[in-house]
Amino acid sequence: MKLLHLQESLRRRIREAAEEKFGIKLGELSAEIPPRTELGDLAFPVAFELAKRIKQATGEKRPPRSIAEELRAALEAVEGVAWVEVAGTGYLNLFWDRVRFLAGTVAPLSSAVSAADQVPTANEGEKLIVEHTSINPNKAAHIGHLRNAVLGDTFVRILQASGNRVEVQNYIDNTGVQVADVVVGFMHVERMTLEDVRARDQSLPPDYPFDYYCWDLYTRVGLFYRHGDPDADVDPALKRLSAETLHAIEEGNNPTAAMADYVATRIIECHLDTMERLGIRYDVLPRESEILHLHFWNRAFERLKETRAIRFETEGRNAGCWILPTDLHTGTDEHEADKIIVRSNGTVTYAGKDIAYQLWKLGRLGLDFYYKIFRADEDGHLTWITISEPGSTQTIGTVPPHFGGGRKVYTVIDARQAYTQDIVRRGVAAVAPEVGEEASVHLAYEMVTLSAAACEELGLELSAEDRARSFIEMSGRRGLGVKGDDLIDRLEDDALREVEARHPELSEAEKSETAHAIAIGALRYFLLKWTRNTVIVFDFKEALSFEGEAGPYCQYAAVRANSIFRKLSSEELAQAERLVREVADDGEVLAEIKSVMEGEGGDELWSLVMLAARLDEVVAQSAAAAEPTYLAKYAFQLARAFNLFYHRYRIIGEESETRRAVLIVIADFVRRQMTTALGILGITVPERM
Repeated sequence: MKLLHLQESLRRRIREAAEEKFGIKLGELSAEIPPRTELGDLAFPVAFELAKRIKQATGEKRPPRSIAEELRAALEAVEGVAWVEVAGTGYLNLFWDRVRFLAGTVAPLSSAVSAADQVPTANEGEKLIVEHTSINPNKAAHIGHLRNAVLGDTFVRILQASGNRVEVQNYIDNTGVQVADVVVGFMHVERMTLEDVRARDQSLPPDYPFDYYCWDLYTRVGLFYRHGDPDADVDPALKRLSAETLHAIEEGNNPTAAMADYVATRIIECHLDTMERLGIRYDVLPRESEILHLHFWNRAFERLKETRAIRFETEGRNAGCWILPTDLHTGTDEHEADKIIVRSNGTVTYAGKDIAYQLWKLGRLGLDFYYKIFRADEDGHLTWITISEPGSTQTIGTVPPHFGGGRKVYTVIDARQAYTQDIVRRGVAAVAPEVGEEASVHLAYEMVTLSAAACEELGLELSAEDRARSFIEMSGRRGLGVKGDDLIDRLEDDALREVEARHPELSEAEKSETAHAIAIGALRYFLLKWTRNTVIVFDFKEALSFEGEAGPYCQYAAVRANSIFRKLSSEELAQAERLVREVADDGEVLAEIKSVMEGEGGDELWSLVMLAARLDEVVAQSAAAAEPTYLAKYAFQLARAFNLFYHRYRIIGEESETRRAVLIVIADFVRRQMTTALGILGITVPERM
């Protein structure tokens, strides 16, 4: 019995009864969860709204309590409701039929539980698009990128668990200034040709891959522009090399562009390897180079002018520029440049390019990319990448899906880009008013910082002043940066020591697999337990804690739950399920189960069942608010509630067959819901911890 379905049945019945009895048509109905089980399982304050509406319509003053009394019988007729109380001055407090509800939680088939089994299959309705990660392909991913990717990937899983069809995009700015700076490093600092770069790449040791090499080279280029002094000003003459290199990359078909393509492509491969460790994948990698070469901007520019969304300035500070008139941040100069779509020198701003790209994502540009397969995983998942010309796809015999054309687009990008994202949303809505501003959603998030202890564990040197701070901000110029793979490696090493201490009998492969699951669970949960607008201070000890609000604590609760069923035979679980499922056929068993669920200790068991049953509700809330934190908090609450159940009830030693069956069914339901919740968070449950 799905709690959301039951609630919707009740809302539907209230609307019907309100129209039948009072001639009032109601819209959305709010419901509340009473603070204590004895007050009910759900409460509707609808009688107060109806009293107001009746008075407006007829002038009659009806007490809300009398209105609630008239609605009570209609609600008690809904299947799954045991009884309804009218409380206070007019609240409708509903109590579920506990035995019937418990019978509805029984799994259709008793089988091993996996996260993949529990996440619903997405439907084939209108497509939603989530763009996340979007790391500049110039060096290794860092911890801030991991927050973006984990946040985006989890939101994708939440949308899919809600029944949506989702396309996952990872935009690649392979023609940006960051890539140009790395190319400057290879060409002008190290004096390498493309053949030299390939040879260097192939000769690098496994623990120092190409994206690590480029990380260090990028830092050296920053020093090169300052003649080796990190505190000096940039030499304009040297910095011009960056602009010249960028121009050559954008122009294409030259040695500089070829080197940039090699660098960016190799680093994309490294980034995908990093994200694969976190269980993160993509459907398509749209590249900035194709947006340029296929003239997406030209088409968007014409449409912006046709719809008069932009205007040409002839005087003032923006003379010679095309701007998007907007009242956003009126009276401030901070974001004035973000309103500019085309600069006076003819170059297009990021906002302008993003408007063109967003129009494609929403299927409103009238142009499309060509595609080829970039990566084929062993399990059959394909990651596509954009290309400028047709032909490559047919050689491998696979036709790409239709990318883009989403009903709504969620862009995961840090909070500092909020104003630019507002400009993009306004520009798209002006060109395509049929989709409106609501079709473009910015999933903003704050930065990730490090605790002093985390910096020291990673070998980062800190000054006395830094150690006194509550957190340390990362800085490329100061060398305070944490590569994503280094962070994962350290978490895996720490987890492995814990696994070896607890389970020395496991094989090396089992220890490694368990440590990986714990490390990824710790990292993903730590990055998700904070709201998106919270600055995160990362700390290894807190993230890997087996106590308190942490990923390993939630995993440990699920492992405990699974351990119960390793001790039970499959027939014992099946027998318990049959007894509870078929309770209506046996009045004596029905009475016994009622005594368990409604007698002494029954409220505690029922509260656990109710908490586990609210998973769908929490997933829906997380999807609507675009806030994965709600699901992370819920997973912790459920794990904590199960741990209390685990300590207070002894299933194996329970002598009463009926009570034992009830406890087995409850434990199985909770472990399935826990596994599902963790799976949507991208966290797996190891066999042992």
